[in-house]
Formats: sequence, C-alpha cells, structure tokens
Amino acid sequence: MTFFIQPRAVFYKPLAILALLLLTGCTSQWTFPPMAVPLQPTLQQEVHLARIDQLLARNDLSDDARAQLHYERGLMHDSLGMRDLARLDFNQSLSLKPDQPDVFNILGVYFTQNGHYDAAYEAFDSTLELDNSHSYAARNRGIALYYGGRYRLAHQDLLHHYQEDRDDPYRLIWLYLVERDWKGETKAQQALATRKANAEASGWGWQLVDMYLGKLSERELLEQLASQGEDNELLAERLCEAYFYLAKRYQFQGDNDRAVALYKLAMSGNVYEFVEHRYALLELNRLAYRRP
Repeated sequence: MTFFIQPRAVFYKPLAILALLLLTGCTSQWTFPPMAVPLQPTLQQEVHLARIDQLLARNDLSDDARAQLHYERGLMHDSLGMRDLARLDFNQSLSLKPDQPDVFNILGVYFTQNGHYDAAYEAFDSTLELDNSHSYAARNRGIALYYGGRYRLAHQDLLHHYQEDRDDPYRLIWLYLVERDWKGETKAQQALATRKANAEASGWGWQLVDMYLGKLSERELLEQLASQGEDNELLAERLCEAYFYLAKRYQFQGDNDRAVALYKLAMSGNVYEFVEHRYALLELNRLAYRRP
C-alpha cells in the first residue's frame, strides 16, 4: 500500500512459486518462505533522474519550476530507497516554494519513520492547513499518532479516513490495529468483522482482513501468494504487505523473534514506496530498542 504515489513497474519471473511455509501444530517452521526477486531500478528511472539533473543545472528556471523539479527528483530518490537524498530534495523544494502540501506530507512520513513524532504531527498539520481534503495526510497523521501512543487521536484520524472509503481493506486494518492496542483484541475484532460485513469485500487486501479475523491461516495466506502468476512486482508488493501484517500479529502476541524475522522479510523485496516497507524498519528499530 503506497502512501500517495504508485510503485514503479518491474517485471521478473518469480522464483517463490517453489517456496514453502511448513506449519506443524500450533508452531510454524519455515523452509524457504515465499519471496520475490527484489525490485531493481529501471532504465526509465535512471534516465529520468539524469534528465532532472540536467534541468536543474540550468540558470533560467523560475523558483516554482526549480521547486517542482526538486520535488520530482525527491520522489524518484524515494522510490529507489535513497531517502537521505530524497529528504534533501524535498527540503530544497520547500525552501523555494513553501506552500506544497504533498511535500509536507512525505516529510511527515519520514519524521514518523525516524520516530520524530512531534515533527511528523506538525508536518501533517501543515499539509492539512494547505489542503484540508488531503486524505493521505489524515491517514499518515493517524499512523504517526498510533506509533506515538496517542491512540484516541489516531483513532479519530483513521476513522475519518475509513469513512471516506469503507470498501478499502487497508483502512479497516489500520483502524483495527489502533483499536486492538487501545481497546483490546476482542473489541477490535468485533469492530473489524462488522466493518467487513458492511463492505464490498473483493480483492487481495481482504485476505489480510480474513487473516486477522482468523478465517485464513498463515499457511493458506502465503501459499495463495506463492501460486499467484508470474508478475514479480505484484508478488513483491503483496509479500511486503503480508509479512508486515503477519509481523504485527506476532508482535502483539509477544513473539518478537518471529515478528523481527517477518519485518525483515517485508523489506526484502525493496518495495520502498509501500507504507508496510517504511514502517517495517520503524518496527525493527523499536523492537531493538526494547531488547535488553
């Protein structure tokens, strides 16, 4: 799930179809868990970056045009996982043109990833002041509030985001994650089941909802993924999501070792633009900090 932009197109024939997840009783033992070939920079991306570099070297650009080019190059750097360079571009873009809600939004995501929650709240507030209909900023602020432990405020933002599209499974999932930590597993599952019953539940994301509801096992979820065609990019995206949300479940159950392994798997496909990849690293850092 991206936070506001679409992932790049990369096509490889997946090797994960031969991978297996073996479950024994109530415990799981993994032998070659499903994986995709990690996504790689495309020729088009490299050419586009070079073209932007050439344009930025010109002396006849207006501040607005230069700001737009820095923003576009920042997005390219971000999609390639070059986040320090991306952040430099976004900051440069804002210095030239300070009224850009999308730039504040992505900087807020960066602040959240780094655990700088107060700065993230301010960035998302700036986005919404400039564009009060920016639904991704409300979603991203809700996630930042969740990680900051401010569950009531997080719930307000994520509930508002869910109400804008009740058929989006990811909106249900993030609302569920907040309610689970805030109100407990039983109430959160009841609310999740009710919301699913009132939605048009079709598409991949609803398998993740069913996993949280106990209607789909971990083995079934990953076996379905491992057998879904030859589009490596799609496989990488779905595995990123599946491993992240499985890790969240194990972490809630107190199985941090398995959660750590799953967060690492969520990052293994290089799906840098997905929320699940971004916050897998945050989760790993938080778990490492808590360990003795």
